Amino acid sequence: MLEKPLGSLRCCPSRQEAPSVPARSSMALQGIRVLEFAGLAPGPLCGMILADFGAQVMTVDRLGPGNPMWMARGKRSLALDLKQPKGAAVMRRLSRQMDVLVEPFRPGVMEKFGLGPEVLQKDNPKLIYARLSGFGQCGRLSKVAGHDINCLALSGVLSKLGRSSEIPYAPLNLLADFGGGGLTCALGIVLALYECTQSGKGQVIDANMVEGTAYLSSFLWQSRNAGLWSQPRGKNVLDGGAPFYETYRTSDGKFMAVGAIEPQFYALLINGLGLNCDELPDQLSISDWEEMKKKFADKFAEKTQAEWCKIFDGTDACVTPVVNLEEAALNEHNRERGSFITDEDHNVSPRPAPLLSRTPAVPSTKRNPLKGEHTEEILQEFGFSKEEINQLYLDKIIETSKLKASL
Repeated sequence: MLEKPLGSLRCCPSRQEAPSVPARSSMALQGIRVLEFAGLAPGPLCGMILADFGAQVMTVDRLGPGNPMWMARGKRSLALDLKQPKGAAVMRRLSRQMDVLVEPFRPGVMEKFGLGPEVLQKDNPKLIYARLSGFGQCGRLSKVAGHDINCLALSGVLSKLGRSSEIPYAPLNLLADFGGGGLTCALGIVLALYECTQSGKGQVIDANMVEGTAYLSSFLWQSRNAGLWSQPRGKNVLDGGAPFYETYRTSDGKFMAVGAIEPQFYALLINGLGLNCDELPDQLSISDWEEMKKKFADKFAEKTQAEWCKIFDGTDACVTPVVNLEEAALNEHNRERGSFITDEDHNVSPRPAPLLSRTPAVPSTKRNPLKGEHTEEILQEFGFSKEEINQLYLDKIIETSKLKASL
């Protein structure tokens, strides 16, 4: 099956043009070889980003039951017992031929396997060794357990999230796991790969979810003295306090998102709602915001989401429908851009971003791999003989899985 997204990779091609899909051999990270140690959310996203943009990513999975193979698009899977010296020896041998290694463990785990950066970079001085963790490679919390919400809390960001009358809440596990963790780690890897072209040397990347999330929130820190956050949480312009930066329920139980911050956009919002600016308080009168929210809510409740879309579509009022995942993939604008792709199992997911003009990502449309599905293939590719592979099976160092045929 041709590995391409549905629709063109070009931005808004004319309807008469045939889709132009670059070959996978022309992608930005083509030729980069990556070992990704299996883990939870952030690591798999980091590896998938690299694979989407052309890297050859091999996931190192544990033997036996493991984590679901999410975000495994474009990867191959090798099942290996690293707790056995022979398994660690296999990994050390593979690492000599790699450009990047991504590990998601707590500090010291890879060293226990004999696979720390000091060892592997001695074998391969150009190796980029990415360490993706919750709290970093040092510090009093570096070796304790934690998840997205804990890292979000320690970054300071969680204190800013939530309604004024409610406790702080985490917006799914997107910010720390994927933004501060996986995406920031991928950025570090690309930076280190570029630097390696200048120096010929690899380096160790300490990517952690606390600092990555804090870095994402730089705007919060650098705007603290500008008056944007002078009110308590949930009472400011951008955190749900302002009536012109809020979501509202429509008559059919759906929602509209409003972001009419600038005066000219706010005027268009007021006009679309059928209100008169001259009869309303000043837009930035904080004492009137709660009353204005009620007024806007009453207006939005008078019409369906579709009716409001007709009113605001094509205007600069900054009013858009709140759509679910299925609706996002079907949205006319997103369809025009080819923003979502469909794999051979008919699963829909976002197209890799950003869109590069000459060497865009051409993500695989094949199904996700089974754990250990490519164990033999990878080992043979990197110089292991059939006899060596058979012995690894006998020693229970590796295992493989094959897709069962449907009868």
